[in-house]
Amino acid sequence: MGEMVEEGSVTLNVEGAFYNPKMRLSRDIGVAVTKALGVNDYLDALAASGARGLRVAKEAGVGRVALNDISPRAVALIQENARYNGLEACEILSSNANVLLHERRFEAIDLDPFGSPAPFLSAAARSAMGYLFITATDTAPLCGAHLKSGIRKYMAVPVKADHHREMGTRILLGTVARELARVDKGMDPILTHATDHYARVYLKIKPGAKQADETLRGMGYIEQCRSCGRWRSAPGIVCRSGGVCAYCSERAEVAGPLWLGPIQDREAIGRALAVLERSQACSDRAVRLLQLCADEIDEPMYYDHHRLCRRFKVAPGTADDLVEDLRTAGWKASRTHFTGVGIKTDAPFEVIRDILYSN
Repeated sequence: MGEMVEEGSVTLNVEGAFYNPKMRLSRDIGVAVTKALGVNDYLDALAASGARGLRVAKEAGVGRVALNDISPRAVALIQENARYNGLEACEILSSNANVLLHERRFEAIDLDPFGSPAPFLSAAARSAMGYLFITATDTAPLCGAHLKSGIRKYMAVPVKADHHREMGTRILLGTVARELARVDKGMDPILTHATDHYARVYLKIKPGAKQADETLRGMGYIEQCRSCGRWRSAPGIVCRSGGVCAYCSERAEVAGPLWLGPIQDREAIGRALAVLERSQACSDRAVRLLQLCADEIDEPMYYDHHRLCRRFKVAPGTADDLVEDLRTAGWKASRTHFTGVGIKTDAPFEVIRDILYSN
């Protein structure tokens, strides 16, 4: 039978096809989100061994599931795995993903490529009628470690910063927003998380030119100072940065264009969390991740608590204490899933400094 693995409610032969056990958390959450959204027509566009699509077919209650891969060996393996799990009703395709996405329309499209999703975004934007789920494992280009590669793939400038994980994820979201706008569609992010070596986004598609215009109002830039660590968001398609930090007067770098709007839908995440907690795929890590995402405030970027304390030369308390102090002072604040030492807040940089000095 080959190399057999059990994941969720399916048993898979993964011999000879790409299968990454480290992505099980992503697939667990993906199944829960798909079920919570009530998706009835789903495409796993880059299916490999079929782990993601077959789990959706068996666990999420989706009426029509299609799995596609350009590799004949992968397709043969998906067919074998579908039969073994009693999922012969799944449609199994062997096509170039971009060709398939230009030819057909699907309610929900899942892009889980090896590397960057950039080559598939244009076709997926046309094809997706209800939802678009995307994984990006090329975090180095997205987060600024491979600057030129990030610019080529996402037509945005990433800047190395304390909040690089969120910045890279928002660059991905901004790229998708622009691709959707080209075909008169908008988007609402449902769930966004950057975990381990990848970023994952779940988007509701909103058809119509007015929806596209509204989505583009969520675009903008981040002005980042390497000297003091202060940053500010600058909404708009046109960058209006003066290039100088308003706090320390040193040179400020600009990242973007990227998505500045909300990235989490608390109500939808709550439904997905309820599904997950009832499933055999439930894990403490998955539950904690969704809870953190649901609790994040709708503010772009975060501060690294440890770096703030070093920068201001103060003895570090706890990140939770800083969040509570900010809330007591009347500002919004929360922890973030992006890092265990991250703080999200709408408080100005000077307010954060004064609170840290006062403790």
